[in-house]
Amino acid sequence: MVAPFTRQIVAATLLALAAPSLMGSISVRHDLNERLLAAQNRERAVMMQAPLVWDEGLAANAGEWARYLAKTGKFEHSPDKPEAPLEGENLWAGTADAYPPESMIGLWLAEKRDFKPGTFPSNSRSNDVTRVSHYTQLVWARTNAVGCALAKGRDEDFLVCRYSRPGNIIGEQPI
Repeated sequence: MVAPFTRQIVAATLLALAAPSLMGSISVRHDLNERLLAAQNRERAVMMQAPLVWDEGLAANAGEWARYLAKTGKFEHSPDKPEAPLEGENLWAGTADAYPPESMIGLWLAEKRDFKPGTFPSNSRSNDVTRVSHYTQLVWARTNAVGCALAKGRDEDFLVCRYSRPGNIIGEQPI
């Protein structure tokens, strides 16, 4: 007779071994937009901030810039357009087809380790605001909408997320 604990271990092992075939054609990018939004909203909930809503207009703007980055291979923030409302922006780039959306957002979330509450731009324990500015944009209290887009370049994927009401405003507190 097999002990119940042993049966549980055997069942869990078989399930783990079968998981890749059970997932079939589900890719690491399945439900990309929903997963990008969820990853950001999980951290906002931890920081007691209201969840972001997905905005197709922001996603379209992000897509335009992501395609530019993919085409040129550059990695730089977009210039502000004088006629357009200001949008916050976070960028990510990595090896093409290698990263799930949670890992992309995870890079920005990792900046939390250097974050300290206070008035922007004095939110970095290392006194280097660039080490926290993706994180502060993501959790910025007055930000309420996001739209993201992913574009594939020659060797890299480029993720751009745009935020409305933009964060990282000098003299304001992120949270």
